[in-house]
Amino acid sequence: MTPEQFRRDLTKNPPAPLYLFVGSEGYERGRCRKALIKAVLGVDSSGEAGDAFTHLDLSEIKIDEALDDARSMSLFVTRRLIWISSAEAVLPKGKAISDDPESGHTAGLNAYAKRPSPDVVVVFECSRYDYDNSDDKPRLERLHKFYAALKQVVEFKALSAEMVRAMAQDIVRKTNLQIGLSELGQLIEACAGDAFKVTNELEKLSLYAGTSRKITSDDLAAMVPNARTSTIFALVAALGRGDRTRSLDILDSLIREGEYLPLALTFVASQFRYALVAHEAKLRSSQAIIGHFTKLGIRLWGDRAAQVFETMNAFSQARTEKAIRLLFETDRGLRDARPDDRSVFEHLILELTD
Repeated sequence: MTPEQFRRDLTKNPPAPLYLFVGSEGYERGRCRKALIKAVLGVDSSGEAGDAFTHLDLSEIKIDEALDDARSMSLFVTRRLIWISSAEAVLPKGKAISDDPESGHTAGLNAYAKRPSPDVVVVFECSRYDYDNSDDKPRLERLHKFYAALKQVVEFKALSAEMVRAMAQDIVRKTNLQIGLSELGQLIEACAGDAFKVTNELEKLSLYAGTSRKITSDDLAAMVPNARTSTIFALVAALGRGDRTRSLDILDSLIREGEYLPLALTFVASQFRYALVAHEAKLRSSQAIIGHFTKLGIRLWGDRAAQVFETMNAFSQARTEKAIRLLFETDRGLRDARPDDRSVFEHLILELTD
């Protein structure tokens, strides 16, 4: 089930005795965890639950020990929530998982699933695997097979760019944080579209700036990890528009901030490579760009797709191919022994905005 279905089910039905939480997406998992703690224990966080909440880790103990804890009756609390992380740690190494419910690997889990302890809710959590990572697909299949006795499975898949932006805007409204759409886009880009990170950074900015003044790009650079890359994206956008003056100004800012220019070149190169792919596929909108790259297994956020589309409009396919050749020569130039990286990068800007 989806996280939304899980939370909706909690409002209508009592919690199930066993759950499997799977997926690396942290924001929705945190919301579901909070909702489950509230539903089972009547408090807002595990810190308020005392002995009623137990956290175990299968990388440190055996699964049978965890299940023995779940079977143990408490003299102090009537309801318990047991959170068991690293669920993947018990998967048998290099061995097939038997479909036989009485097999040695899953016998204890299957037995507990048939007769779970009353007033005890057990959550097995695996946050290591990503549903969008093709390398994790066989691992996820093994995990689901091992925990087949758990019928309540919540899958935490990566949120779409639209969902992350909507979530961020909702937080901004609730906290009355003064941040513009451009700065919010820079924040989301700096956090690579990770909803959990975006939430944390918005909370930090709310404490830092309050509601009395507007968040600036300088605030983002000071408070948000990787936010300096937003300046690089501004350079990419300026080059994509063919804006020589703005490009040179941004280059000057990057140099004053001590930015590593080969890193900036990597971002610029990826922009033009994406633009060339979009040209070859004859894409005609930022939404079409998002859809095409998603099929290729590459996630592009809305702001980045808009930049790629802008670059396509500013550079024909022939000019884009020329730009990629210039970027290759610039990369080689930055690797050569020379007194100054700046002159090499300035030459690139002059050629690209000619």
